[in-house]
Amino acid sequence: MTTSTQPLIATPAWQALKAHHQHLAPQRMCEWFDSEPERFSQFSASACGILLDYSKNRITTETMRLLFELAAQEDVAGWRSRLFRGEKINFTERRAVLHSALRNRSNHPVRVAGHDVMPEVNRVLDKMRHFCIKVQSGIWRGHTGEPIRDIVNIGIGGSDLGPLMVTEALRADWLEHIRPHFVSNVDGAQLAQTLANLDPARTLFVVSSKTFTTQETLTNAHSARDWLLQSLGDEGAVASHFVAVSTNREAVSAFGVDPANMFEFWDWVGGRYSLWSSIGLSIALTIGMDNFEVLLDGAHAMDRHFQEAEPEQNLPWIMGLLGVWYSSFFEAGSHAILPYDQGLHRFPAYLQQAEMESNGKCVDRDGNLVNYPTAPVIWGESGTNGQHAFYQLIHQGTRLVPVDFIAPLQCRHGLTHHHPILLANVFAQGEALLRGKNEAEARTELEAEGLSGEALNALLPHKLFPGNRPSNTLLFERLDPFTLGALIALYEHKIFVQGIIWRINSFDQWGVELGKQLAKTILAEMTDPDRPVRHDNSTNALIDYYRNSQKGMGDR
Repeated sequence: MTTSTQPLIATPAWQALKAHHQHLAPQRMCEWFDSEPERFSQFSASACGILLDYSKNRITTETMRLLFELAAQEDVAGWRSRLFRGEKINFTERRAVLHSALRNRSNHPVRVAGHDVMPEVNRVLDKMRHFCIKVQSGIWRGHTGEPIRDIVNIGIGGSDLGPLMVTEALRADWLEHIRPHFVSNVDGAQLAQTLANLDPARTLFVVSSKTFTTQETLTNAHSARDWLLQSLGDEGAVASHFVAVSTNREAVSAFGVDPANMFEFWDWVGGRYSLWSSIGLSIALTIGMDNFEVLLDGAHAMDRHFQEAEPEQNLPWIMGLLGVWYSSFFEAGSHAILPYDQGLHRFPAYLQQAEMESNGKCVDRDGNLVNYPTAPVIWGESGTNGQHAFYQLIHQGTRLVPVDFIAPLQCRHGLTHHHPILLANVFAQGEALLRGKNEAEARTELEAEGLSGEALNALLPHKLFPGNRPSNTLLFERLDPFTLGALIALYEHKIFVQGIIWRINSFDQWGVELGKQLAKTILAEMTDPDRPVRHDNSTNALIDYYRNSQKGMGDR
């Protein structure tokens, strides 16, 4: 998909930012705060109940002007229109990218190849609602007549990370009599540990796989099926304890799932954007379909904001541009997501897939190798745990790590006196990264502690903090379904903005395929000692080492 005849780094907007970076890089943010009393109001914006304070970034009004010019040059607005119009912007797979249609609460027509997809979206949502009501009310019962208590979601990637992250975030909304569980790893330990405390007669499995051929998911699903049948003994029990989220009706039926209990989604739903679809069935079963639809409401509100707000007040636009600024000009190799809400403890992992699988590309839309950094490594942990672990590197390490602090103003648990302590840490960490601690400040503190002379001078270098380290702070009233939906959609669109500017396809994931292809060949070689192995010396040796380890295992 040809986009430009001029290399990105040779364009006027890129060159202007490069020159600006050289001028701005030595400057210190704390000096700007001292001279700019309106800096917070100038560099903050709100939408959908979320406040974004981006004033603690290494930016000036000129920086933002140049970044907005870069976005205009790369036609972010035009690509945004193509996204929401249902054009096949995932051109390597010839697919539209329409996760926004799944949460299109306006119900205005959304067309793919001239066909309005909204009737099908609404049909599946209605089907999910009716099924959830049956399970939650006890109308749907297991093979022996017991009501369902435990829901086990079996999937991997987007079929696991999204539902897991959302259900963990919304624990305050769980229905009292439903307990969710998630299995993704083909390492049998995860499935075995999950099943160990479950009653087969009261367990429902949701197998989520678009093709119903994913090796990890199907391996776990068949082992779960065997576990169920060992207890209940009747093949007919499968239909009462398994449902599928898939498009492969034939494979679902062959597994033993009644096709009436197969929940569909479509090829324009990418895996890492699929929690809004029937992949979110385990979410809806856990928190109720009403709350699931409020989650969709929040995401739709952010979709509207992204489409309608001017760039200067557009949260995804701003965050996307800041991401490009640090990755491509400061060459920051990573970005930390630091949520100060225990419910969001899986949010960094969710964003790892969302951003790195989307923008971890080295080839542009024209098939050329890029010669500028694209996606950073995404990582993080919930606060305040991270403060006692990796914050040391963020504060005093040799690498620049931009961070996002995320926090609610109110908690949803009863220990309300904890929350001011939590928020105080959020605000303190942002200030510490901004200002650091200079030699004079550190010397004064050490002298106040009674140190002097050689002992003081020896300790002094270790007490210095360089500061000038950037952060965003995102605040919202409380972590509820609406706000969570808006927050997730905010990051989705931020990632989209970055991908457009970097001229890459954010919606394919060919890098996932190679290892999976090789694994099939290697598995066959591992299980057949007579099959020749033809890999590199290291891989051959590892396969032989495994084969030798299995000799005589049957006699043990």
